[in-house]
Amino acid sequence: MRAAKFLFAVGLATSLSLTPLAHAADPVKVALISDSTGPLEAYAKQTVAGFKLGLEYYTKGTMEVAGRKITLLELDSQNKPDVGRNVLSEAFGDKDADIAVGGTNSAVALAMLPVAEEFKKVFIVEPAVADAITGDKWNRYIFRTGRNSSQDAIANAKAIGKPGVVIATLAQDYAFGRDGVKAFKAALEGTGAKVVDEEYAPPTTTDFTAPAQRAFDALAKEKGRKILYVIWAGGNPLAALKSLAPETHGVEVATGGNILPAMAAYKAFPGMEGATYYYYDIPKNPANAWLVAEHTKRFSTPPDFFTAGGFASASAVVTALTKTGGKTDSETLIKAMEGMSFDSPKGAMTFRTVDHQAMQAMYGFKIKVDPALAWAVPELTKEIPASEMDVPVMNKR
Repeated sequence: MRAAKFLFAVGLATSLSLTPLAHAADPVKVALISDSTGPLEAYAKQTVAGFKLGLEYYTKGTMEVAGRKITLLELDSQNKPDVGRNVLSEAFGDKDADIAVGGTNSAVALAMLPVAEEFKKVFIVEPAVADAITGDKWNRYIFRTGRNSSQDAIANAKAIGKPGVVIATLAQDYAFGRDGVKAFKAALEGTGAKVVDEEYAPPTTTDFTAPAQRAFDALAKEKGRKILYVIWAGGNPLAALKSLAPETHGVEVATGGNILPAMAAYKAFPGMEGATYYYYDIPKNPANAWLVAEHTKRFSTPPDFFTAGGFASASAVVTALTKTGGKTDSETLIKAMEGMSFDSPKGAMTFRTVDHQAMQAMYGFKIKVDPALAWAVPELTKEIPASEMDVPVMNKR
């Protein structure tokens, strides 16, 4: 009888001790989905590199949060909405991912949003920009660390929107471009500037003669300072536009920030104004200092636009898991992440409770040419804090 009681006690103690240890040993599976094949490959590589560096920095090299290791599943959505949808379904289904991060192309990201709702799992969008992601296509499982079209638009409107300015826009003919123009026009209201022409072209366009000429013709009918404002991703039309000599039409060119290779074309436009999400030499904080030093050491180049975004999304994952004590059920994560502030190379970001959009600073710039660099330098003219970014709420919550 005594032996039986002893064995029962030992068994009970073993059961109680092993259960939490077994749970603690289970890794947190994070699916990182990017368009690593196709025209946005450079953006995707930066996101992946930044995410890995961010995990390293925020876990202090342990790749562990609250006693649970982080396992990273890298998946390629190939710049195709149907592939993105299937890849995320596989990640949440067969691969049993706890959280997903990604969405390079806005069209691909939009296709993946319903999958997160179907599986009832958190999907952090980075770096896709279309407003609809946290707007009318949003659901409660979606969070976004990347900036949205309205944040780009508000920042650029603050940079170039002044009384007497007349603007024509040139954008890609899909969600990113059309949402960008819509948001930019709304952000210009009250600045005294106005948009008089909108030109859209297929994302793969290389000859901009026709849309540029239509824009020049529309601006020629107006008085005031004339600007052709460009919204483009996965390439850059600036070199092609320079060959069309916009200055002979009395037209300036303006655009937002971009990755360093694309900003080589900005050298042809010294003094050009705009606003950017990130440039490695602008933010002054410990995370950015570490990122710049480590990225330069490992890759022989400074971190770029989307490297910072990947880093920020890794911070959001680690911060959320720290708050939940390693718990990954979606309701616990959502409760922890709504209103959550987290560190980034740009300083603090905060997920807005109403639509889970990360509120963050942006940077006004004027282009400076440095002969020692292959790219143009977006020299800071003004930091635009999150408190000055009156980003509209566009979802139906």
